[in-house]
Amino acid sequence: MPNLLGTHLTLVHNIIHLVSGAIALYLGLKGSEDGARTFCWAFGAVYLLLGVVGFALGSGDDRMFTVIPDQLMLGTMDHAVHVLLGVLFLAGGFMSKRP
Repeated sequence: MPNLLGTHLTLVHNIIHLVSGAIALYLGLKGSEDGARTFCWAFGAVYLLLGVVGFALGSGDDRMFTVIPDQLMLGTMDHAVHVLLGVLFLAGGFMSKRP
């Protein structure tokens, strides 16, 4: 399984991040402020929860957490990236101006 800086990259994992990134870009550039804020809160909560659950339930030296066997396996660096993304999305959602 290819990796970059310790992350566990698979086709499924890459597609999930590309799709969520595309949605974030669309809502941030073309969508409404409410849509972008809602996306930030929802995806921020999901990414943060995924990272925390991965750290809590992961096993072994790499805190490996398997979501879909042989398709979506997450290790320590993946958990850290998910926590960081979650915090950034939530900060973006909470720091945005209300209309």
